[in-house]
Amino acid sequence: MSKVPYRVYLSEEEIPRKWYNLRADMKEQHEPYINPGTMKPAKAEDLYAVFCEELAKQEMDDKTRYVDIPEEVLNFYKIYRPSPLCRAYNLEKALDTPAKIYYKFEGNNTSGSHKLNSAVAQVYYAKKQGITSLTTETGAGQWGTALSEACAYFEIPLTVYMVKVSSQQKPYRKAIMETFGAKVIPSPSDTTEAGRAILAKNPNTGGSLGCAISEAIEHAVKTENCRYVLGSVLNQVLLHQSIIGLETKAAMEKIDTYPDIVIGCAGGGSNLGGLIAPFMQDKLTEKANPYFIAVEPASCPSLTRGKYAYDFCDTGKITPLAKMYTLGCEFIPSANHAGGLRYHGMSPILSKLYHDGYMDEARAVEQTRIFDAAALFAKYETILPAPESSHAIRVAIDEALKCKETGEAKTILFGLTGTGYFDMQAYIQYNENKMSDYIPTDEDLQKGFDALPSIPGIQD
Repeated sequence: MSKVPYRVYLSEEEIPRKWYNLRADMKEQHEPYINPGTMKPAKAEDLYAVFCEELAKQEMDDKTRYVDIPEEVLNFYKIYRPSPLCRAYNLEKALDTPAKIYYKFEGNNTSGSHKLNSAVAQVYYAKKQGITSLTTETGAGQWGTALSEACAYFEIPLTVYMVKVSSQQKPYRKAIMETFGAKVIPSPSDTTEAGRAILAKNPNTGGSLGCAISEAIEHAVKTENCRYVLGSVLNQVLLHQSIIGLETKAAMEKIDTYPDIVIGCAGGGSNLGGLIAPFMQDKLTEKANPYFIAVEPASCPSLTRGKYAYDFCDTGKITPLAKMYTLGCEFIPSANHAGGLRYHGMSPILSKLYHDGYMDEARAVEQTRIFDAAALFAKYETILPAPESSHAIRVAIDEALKCKETGEAKTILFGLTGTGYFDMQAYIQYNENKMSDYIPTDEDLQKGFDALPSIPGIQD
């Protein structure tokens, strides 16, 4: 047995005191957001009606490399951080691979995921500004759960628009949010103009994150002293989630190791961006050259089959436009079980890094293969993983098996973003062989592409 322990923990004093802003080291910045009212580049103040002012400033900041984590946020982090870096010895043995497999486990909090890292930061800034209520959307429910925890801690009322199909698949997530005091509305709903318009066009839709975002933003702008917060995609979220990668790198330094391959599941980009941040810094500054793999659902393949174009971040077309890999904001993904990855676009930061070749590869994987990997991992590592996290597990296993063929002892790192204890219906379907795969046809995707906005002089 190696001297490397199963779990490597930092001490409470070793929790990073600053977030890392990946944009400060990017060779080229992503294209500016476009204000949908003027069709000109958005400024921070254009976002003040929707976001807290400090968060809007973080969204636009491409210069400040390290941002101080407020003391109040650090105190909250200490409730559940630092999170462990784990060596998957039992999985390695089962695969009979010379590869060394590590995973950063973010599921050791009530939300069961990494989402709490940004939730507490965003609610803190809202409280500091004097905001009296917040709105958001949630897919699988992890973000909504995390935000309801943070809002309860800072005593701010919260309304959550939960993707309708996810609210049906994961009723216990709804129960937890309500236990923390949040109001949960299945989306699309008849409580907003955006929701009513979506239902009029597609009465039987199960919804999407894009739909829920539209409703949450409309609620925010129409409610006095209310603001909207988002759990993925945005630059500010990737900034806060850098705590994952910073802790991971510090833990790996303790055991004198460094990843050859870094793997993360990819929906909007929060976990992936947070995990890779300091390792991508090494690549951008030519200190090291790790290989990055983004893993997404074959049912919602924005990186592997999407277009790199300006698009709205929501289905109701009320958000600023971002240049990103997208399937079109009107694309409604299949009702698969990876609800947290059921989003039409990808973080502008990650989209730019992928487009420019710094993000080495994206893979789209079918749902049944994801659960094959989840079941294998659970049997040998004793943690039942979330469907979203299991995308990263699938590719980590695939890469470890490649090492078995070649004899290479590569160091593989992946993000275990959360637990699957609220995804039991999915596991039941898998165990009863009732799970199916859905892969959109080119014709399905074209409908979304046809709805991409025209921006004179930029995207015609």
